[in-house]
Amino acid sequence: MKHNTKDTSALVIGAGVAGLSSAIRLANKGIQVKVFEQQDTYGGKMGVWEQNGYRFDTGPSLFTMPHYVQDLLTIDGKNDVPFDFEELEVICHYFWDDGTTFRATKDLEQLKDSFEKNIGEPKENIASFLKDSQTKYEITNHVFLEKSLHKLKTYFSWGTIKSIFRLHRIQVFKTMAAQNERQFKQEKTVQFFNRYATYNGSNPYEAPATLNVIPHYEYGFGAFFPKNGIRSIADALYKKALSLGVEFHFNSPIDKVEKRGEKYLLNGLTESHIVVCNMDVASAARGPLKHLLGGKRKDYEPSSSALIFYWGINQEFESLGLHNIFFSDDYKKEFHSIFSQKQIDDDPTVYVHISSKQKPDDAPKGSENWFVMVNAPYVENQDWDTMVALAREHIVKKLSRSLGIDIAQHIVLEHKLTPQLIQKQTGSYKGALYGSSSNNRTAAFLRQPNFSSVHKGLYFCGGSVHPGGGIPLCLLSGKITSDIIANDFKLF
Repeated sequence: MKHNTKDTSALVIGAGVAGLSSAIRLANKGIQVKVFEQQDTYGGKMGVWEQNGYRFDTGPSLFTMPHYVQDLLTIDGKNDVPFDFEELEVICHYFWDDGTTFRATKDLEQLKDSFEKNIGEPKENIASFLKDSQTKYEITNHVFLEKSLHKLKTYFSWGTIKSIFRLHRIQVFKTMAAQNERQFKQEKTVQFFNRYATYNGSNPYEAPATLNVIPHYEYGFGAFFPKNGIRSIADALYKKALSLGVEFHFNSPIDKVEKRGEKYLLNGLTESHIVVCNMDVASAARGPLKHLLGGKRKDYEPSSSALIFYWGINQEFESLGLHNIFFSDDYKKEFHSIFSQKQIDDDPTVYVHISSKQKPDDAPKGSENWFVMVNAPYVENQDWDTMVALAREHIVKKLSRSLGIDIAQHIVLEHKLTPQLIQKQTGSYKGALYGSSSNNRTAAFLRQPNFSSVHKGLYFCGGSVHPGGGIPLCLLSGKITSDIIANDFKLF
């Protein structure tokens, strides 16, 4: 029997991507949705910073699976929120210290030829890997990514049963690095594909080979760029939410969530039968939800964090593209530094994102906006002032050496984002970018469920809960959560 939605409301804590996703889906079912956000805007980590003619997307920079965004923007059968994007011909430029360069293209034949020509990796090895990555996606997607792992009925569908019989194919009991070392002939190829562990803040030398599913998101579905920048994703979702009647309250931190009978009370003022928490769960358990979650949730190993410099560069570089990776010489040592020593390695892998390559007005004419990121440990009593200063020095030397020019002389603007600031600004536990790491074979099953098994009406979404971090998974998290709510409250 269909539930009467007229008097049904939902309160969403946090206007990050997952919070926007769940708000849109719930509002589309006809219920009243209010979103409370501690910051003065929406989007969570998907922010923007502008100065002196330079514009930077401050958070995520890679855009895959655009259909998840499009599904939300057309959920009510209307196409009333414009959102334009384009597929990238060249996904990423890669650089090694020995002078080897490589361009990863969307054209798979060209990609395989490039591996063979530039790195010496037989193309059949690349073909085999990409096929295996696709298989992992087909096994895991509809079961483990689009549904709750914590609902018994998930495991009684024919799709799940078929996936269970193929679970040996996702290689849970091998590490990502071990499998890639077995798969490939060249060390550079191993490093290339090990990098995908960083997409959810994990260590490829500890994380399961299941994570080799991630390359399929890029090479199976493509990589894209929103024509108005990454921030435009959040802009579009916000506009869609408003069109569906979602009510937003900014500068409205939620300090306390209480349960009164069957209803929840936020800050002693606003009540509802349904609360969706888009906060980092570990932070929420120590903050507004401590009375409800206290002692009922185990701490997890946080994912890696990031140190980001936003540099205005007064020169253009033809050798660089939208996405660029400058690899470290010793990848294993780099991850040991991050996860074991809780330090930034002295030879870090450097990621440089230059949105002005696709969106020229993001920088003054003849200039470029460099988003420069290295993987960093989560916050744990480090001397961050010293670490950040040393990291900047190492980054400048590495980029200067690789590009054959003193980069420091061309930095005319600088802004930075440290793990400490990430923790403070976004509420991410210990500054972890992706919630928990996937550094063990059961990590997927240990993530916070999308619902509370103790408190009916309390739900969770976002990068710290199932199915994980990153734009596509956060959007799916909102979908999973809203589907569970619809079932629980019979919103059909």
